[in-house]
Order: sequence, then C-alpha cells, then structure tokens
Amino acid sequence: MIDRQTVDRILDAANIVDVVSDFVTLKRAGANLKGLCPFHDDRTPSFMVSPSKNICKCFACGKGGTPVHFIMEHEQLSYPDALRYLAKKYHIEIKEREQTDEEKAEQSERESMFVVNEWANEWFQEQMNDTVDGRTIGLAYFRQRGFRDDLIKKFQLGYCPDKYDAQWQAGKAAGYNEDYLLKTGLCIRNEAGKTYDRFRNRVIFPIHTISGKVVGFGGRVLDSRTKGVQVKYQNSPESVIYSKKRELYGLFFAKQAIVKQDLCYLVEGYTDVMAMHQQGVENVVASSGTALTHEQIRLIHRFTENITVIYDGDAAGIKASQRGIDMLLAEGMTVRLLLLPDGDDPDSFARKHTATEYQEYLTDHQVDFIRFKTDLLLNEAQGDPIKLSRLVNNIVDSLAVIPDEITRTFYIKETSQMLSIEERIITSAVAKVRKRMRDERQKERDRERNANNTNEQNSQKETSATDSQDSTPLPPTDIPPEVFEQETHSPAELHLQPSRSHEDEKIIGIERQLIQVVVRHGEKVMCQIEDEEAGQERALKVAEYVSYALANDGLQLRNPLHRRILDEALQHYQEDGFRCDRYFENHPDMEIANLANELAHDPEALSKIHEKGIPVKPEEERLVELMPQLMIAYKLAIVRAQLRSLMQQMGDPEIQKDQHRADELMRQFMEQQTIQKELSHQCGDRVINL
Repeated sequence: MIDRQTVDRILDAANIVDVVSDFVTLKRAGANLKGLCPFHDDRTPSFMVSPSKNICKCFACGKGGTPVHFIMEHEQLSYPDALRYLAKKYHIEIKEREQTDEEKAEQSERESMFVVNEWANEWFQEQMNDTVDGRTIGLAYFRQRGFRDDLIKKFQLGYCPDKYDAQWQAGKAAGYNEDYLLKTGLCIRNEAGKTYDRFRNRVIFPIHTISGKVVGFGGRVLDSRTKGVQVKYQNSPESVIYSKKRELYGLFFAKQAIVKQDLCYLVEGYTDVMAMHQQGVENVVASSGTALTHEQIRLIHRFTENITVIYDGDAAGIKASQRGIDMLLAEGMTVRLLLLPDGDDPDSFARKHTATEYQEYLTDHQVDFIRFKTDLLLNEAQGDPIKLSRLVNNIVDSLAVIPDEITRTFYIKETSQMLSIEERIITSAVAKVRKRMRDERQKERDRERNANNTNEQNSQKETSATDSQDSTPLPPTDIPPEVFEQETHSPAELHLQPSRSHEDEKIIGIERQLIQVVVRHGEKVMCQIEDEEAGQERALKVAEYVSYALANDGLQLRNPLHRRILDEALQHYQEDGFRCDRYFENHPDMEIANLANELAHDPEALSKIHEKGIPVKPEEERLVELMPQLMIAYKLAIVRAQLRSLMQQMGDPEIQKDQHRADELMRQFMEQQTIQKELSHQCGDRVINL
C-alpha cells in the first residue's frame, strides 16, 4: 500500500512530456506537442500532449490521460504498479508494508510473470559473474568475442549452468510459483512429468521492452557445442508478456540515440547490436532473426522516420527481406540500405575495424532503397527481357506502397532514369497497382462489414427473443439508460419518470455541471454553517453540500459514474492534503479518470452561469452563489420533466376511464406545480443559461 503523501509526491514529479517522450517522438504543435499514437496503427500524428494540463490524448483512438494512465495503458500495469514505475523513474522512495497472502494472490498473471523474469535475469547474471563455471565458460565466451565488460554489464548478459534443473530448483527455493516458471518458458515439463531448464549451458541475452522490463530471453549454445547444430539460438516461447513480433532487441538502449540521430539502423542479431554499440553506434536495433513485422516497424516509427537496413551480403537473405522493405515504405519510412563487404555481418566487420573506420563506412555506403534494389535486380536479370520485365514489376510494387504522393513521384522519376523507361509508363503501372490495392482493401472492409452486420442481426434476434419474455419497456436508445433508473419516493418527492424531452437533456447537463464542481472543488469550503450539536460554526464543503441538497429531497444523481465520484469525494474530502481534482484525474478506474480530466479541463469552466450585470469571478470565489444556483436548476429541471410525464399520462384514454387513477395523477400534478413555483421563485432574477 502506497500512502497518500507518497502518491502526491509522485504525481507532482510526473511530467507528461517527460513520460511520453520515453516512448514517442514528440514535435512542437503550438502550445502542445504531437506524435504518432503508441496505442493504435497511427500513420499521421494524432497523439497530442498538453504540457500545461499535464495530460495526453489520441484524437483517433481516444486513449490517453495523466502520466499515470499513460503508463498504465502503455505498460499494461495496475494503478499501484504504474505509480511504482513513475517513482522509480523520478527516484522517489516508496515505503510499503509487506503484502498479505491474499494481496499476493490477487496480483495479475502478467505482473507475476514480469516479476519472475526479473528474478531470472538477475539469477543468470549472478551465475555468470559469481560462479567459477560462469566466469570460465560464460564470461570467457563474451570476452573471446571481443565484448568489453562494461558492455556485458550494460546489456545484462548472463549464463545458465549445464545442470538439468538448476534454475527450476533455485526458483522454487526463492519462493516463486512453479506455474510462472513454466509459463515464462524458463523451464519445461516433459510428458513424463520431469522438469528441466530451457536455457541450460547457454549464454543469455535478456530481451527488454521499450521501457526496460524483461519480457523474455535468448539463449545461445556455446561455440564448443555448435558443431552440427543448425539452430544456435533458442528464445523464450510466446506468452502473455512476450511476443517476438512485437519486440526489437536493443530498442530500450537505443531509443534516445535514435531520436538524437534521427536515424535507426536495423540489423539481424543480438551480437550485431552489441558490436555496433562497442563501435560507438548506439542507434541500432535487431529483429532477432525474424522477418520484420508491422508492430516492429511502428515501434521504430515512434522515434524516427529514417531507417537504414544493414545486410551481411548474403543474396538469399537480401531477396527474402524485400517484403520487409515494402512494409517500411508503406509505413511512410525513408529507407536506405547498406551492404557490408565480403559477407561480413556487423559483428565480424566490427572486429576488423576501428570505431572511426566503422562509423565512416556506415556513413559513406548507405544507398537509397530504389538504387539498391534496382542494381541488385539488374545484375540478376543480365539483359534477359523476361527477367527485366519482372524487375520492373517488382520495383513498381515497391513504389506503389509509398503513401506520400510527392515522395512516390520523386522515386518514379528516378526509377525511369535508372531503367531508361518513360516516366509515364511507370506512373501508369504504379497507378494500376494502387487501384488494385484500394480494391482489395475495400473488399476486406466489405467482408468485415458483412460479418459485423450478421453478428448484429443475430444479436438483435436474441434480444427480441428475450424481450418477448419480458414485458418491461425499454427506454429510448438515444438517451442514456441511467436516466431512467427508478427509485421509491413519496409522491411529493422529485422523481423523473421515463420520458424523452428537452427537460431530460437539461437534467443530464446540469448534473454534469454539479459533478464538474465536485471534481474541481469538492474538498473546498463553500461557506460557514451553524453546527447545532457543537453549538458553533463549521465549514461546509462543496461535496458535503451536494450530498445534503440531494438527500433533502430524496434525490440521487442519475449517472452511476457521477454517483461514484460524489461518494468517493465524501469518503476523502476531510483528509489532510486531499484534492478532488488530483484524486479523480489520476483515478485507477479509467472511466472515472477520463471523465474527470474532461471536466477538470473544460475551457468553458461553468462560466455560463452568472448573475445579471455582475462580472464573472473565479469559480472558487463564487461557490456559495454557484452551488445553490446549480442545485435549484437541477431540481427545477426534474420537476418540469415530472410534470411533462404526468401530463402525458393524464392524456391517456385508458387512464381517463379510471377515475381514481386520474384523480391521483391530477393531485400529483398540482403538487409538482406548487414545487415548480417555489423553485422558480427561489431562482428570482438569476439567469441560468444551461
């Protein structure tokens, strides 16, 4: 449990620009900043960050919030763990009581697996650095490959002993759940029921998320065992926390350098990344031997639009990667390619050159993707007309996926010059491919729409079948269902019957404004009142007033979220240092937090409510005037809605035949009219524009 004082320190320290910049490259857009949304496939920047309000929001998918909510969503953390994440980032010490057994059991599977992986990462490092076998086998291997000790420590490399179940036994001895040792893939249980370590007698490369959490491991067999072994590396299996297609090795260590250089190098393996770091090139990531995926490209695109793909000269590998190049182009990336000489990979090439020579080669030998691809395919075609035709079509396919028209036109012009083909021919071919792509996308959308319509029709049939067994009428669909919740009140009490009217909309609008004041000022003093029991004056706070005013007429707020906000404000408003705005804007429930952020930062700021001829003062200075106005307006709207409902019922021919029922409705109508006159009189000359 984190105490309120520590939570406030964390919230004070957390800067939205600072937090979001760890994951997204932001560019200035007036008073705000913008970037590509990390929560959906965003090709044009729609993710806005407001430094003044300390919040963020994507105007395409709607996700965002405070620094705490951004971390909750991005890292898939609970509210307390998001606070711990930010505390660690800002070096804020958290003193917590030890969790009970029940609280430990309530931890999510995802969080538990991260905890186990973190332990495993430390255990692998200890085995390499603090044991005789680890130093003579594991550490010696990395040193033989030429890696410095500081780099070994930076990448948190480790070693798993050549024992059948050393890690399994160590994990159990440390108190970790056997299920999570298996689910993370650290250990494997065979059909006979025996359990053994997945990575035994391998050197270990931990795989980090963009924020530095360990999601998996790569284990390499040692050189003495690689003879006849086709697969030298073994990775953690897919799990709740690890998906190979969503991770890039080294991105956690590279992201700042990528932003600074505005360029990302893409290589294949773990040691390639380390070798380039050792040569002073830190803006490098690896796809870990897999085909490049859309998810990986989007990770890179958050930090830069420029990517250079480094090849080791293997022709088959280059041809196989052409689809990845097209994917990069389709995401709007500027793609350059670099071929290392003599079949070297970045690791072996690094061992042959100094850091200066290495960096100069990278700078001088990058070529544009279209020139690289054309030269490669021309060499392969060697004057064969059929192969040349295939070459042109291959390049056209790449040009067609480029989303920016100006960039696409430039490349078409360059291609026509390189291939000595009229520009109009290539332009026409590209247009045909793009039309085919549009048609295919439209067909896919049509298939999805048809599938959704079928599901909706089935759902409606099920609903109709249920409704036929239930005579309860449903409220109109364009008014929130919570407006029609029924309470048991006496006839004299104010109560809204199911009906559609302008008054109903007013009730919803005024209730929202009441809660807006609670979110902004719920803990603040509205006025002083006489405490009859104590025989002296005491402060009446805003949340307390709203609760009393509603209870006095047997009312409660219609919207469940509004009720929750008021209830929680009443639970905490007397605590020292409690602030409603901060509490609700950073609430663990995203629905409440989103609503609170919306209300707290509404530029209208309740300025529509004022007295005739009197300049508008700051809200906090006019709470004693504002709150009664709002409450009277709220009750008046409810009464008018009730009167309308009663009039509709009295006009029903069936009810008119029942004299007793008609008289009762008339009595209620007269009663509500009296209440309406009284409330209208209380309004006096006040103008309430709602």
